[in-house]
Amino acid sequence: MPILDHPPCPHCHSHRIWKDGIRYTRDEEVQRYICRDCGHRFSETSIDKPENYQSNRSYRPSSYIIDRQICVLKPTGAKNLAEVETRQKRAAGATTPDSATIKGLIVQFAFWLQKEGHENSSYPQILKRLVNNSANLLDPESVKEIIAKRRCKDATKILEVYAYDAFTKMLNIQWSKPHYTQEEILPFIPEERELDQLIAACKSRRMATFLQTLKETFADPGEALKLRWTDLTSNVLNIRSVKGHRPRQLTISSKLVAMLQSLPHTDERIFPTPYTVMNKIFWRMKNRVANITNNPRLKAITFTTFRHWGATMIYHQTRNLLLVQKILGHKRITSTMKYTQLIPLKEDEYDVTAATSIDEDQELLKAGFEYVTERNGIKLYRRPKVFAKYMDNG
Repeated sequence: MPILDHPPCPHCHSHRIWKDGIRYTRDEEVQRYICRDCGHRFSETSIDKPENYQSNRSYRPSSYIIDRQICVLKPTGAKNLAEVETRQKRAAGATTPDSATIKGLIVQFAFWLQKEGHENSSYPQILKRLVNNSANLLDPESVKEIIAKRRCKDATKILEVYAYDAFTKMLNIQWSKPHYTQEEILPFIPEERELDQLIAACKSRRMATFLQTLKETFADPGEALKLRWTDLTSNVLNIRSVKGHRPRQLTISSKLVAMLQSLPHTDERIFPTPYTVMNKIFWRMKNRVANITNNPRLKAITFTTFRHWGATMIYHQTRNLLLVQKILGHKRITSTMKYTQLIPLKEDEYDVTAATSIDEDQELLKAGFEYVTERNGIKLYRRPKVFAKYMDNG
């Protein structure tokens, strides 16, 4: 049997253990650990070790308490989270925890979110950002002060409030949430050639395929990252729901199918990369292309810009808000209205036809044509060439 260099988790008996800083006692230093399977944190003791456990530390039984120190589950003698929960009820006078304690709390928070059904949540990253801005996670007033002073949009502050609110629920911290109102602004809508320019400039085949998927499906970035190989059938892609969206099936081009099939099939997910990593790569790439092409508009493009662009184009060229709602997967029409704004099209981007009777008028309107004018008793209609397929299939 192999020799272990750490004790197993006393809660789930797992050997998937990370070191989590040092706890300083009166006599010596004690190694702290965190379980990668259940998220519990505990310390070394002189009892309950497996026979094959060897450590480079010299143990003195008199220096240790009788009960193993397990966070939350065993309050007796616990100097980790149990003591921390007592401290943070002091509000503004809370003790500032060390970096190892904060790291352990965030790891435990990630496990807690996973158990609550929030897989791949961005909340742990948001808390890390607050900590980097000198926020004390065990002091709600400190967190509120840091959020208030941050120079960012209210929408970002709302996400930070949501993230910390979930953290307080895990540790049973009482706090009053600050109120922020999201600004109502029109989304930035680029030209299609600018989106294609970014896709063509990708050095990563996976990133290029990811952007092409966003462009053709108008999916939320989180939906695209959840795609599995089983969701791809011929040229039909099954979009899984996130953020309360509806699941849906969309037809994709042969070009995108070929790009998807060229990716490695080593994981059940098509894009087995965290959102933060994908966004960081994309951020560097678009800034590089914007500087090379001297086009600062490219810097304003984000992953969700592809979704905004698609919603705006479909609505402008079909005037069918329900169709936009269906393709985007929104449950409420009010959500769809936020993503749409009108952008002008060139005259050569329309199909033009005429009608001389009421029956012809009705057929053209059903086909998505828009009345323009009437000359010599003949009514003229037009319909955008792009996205006409959505009207025909709808």
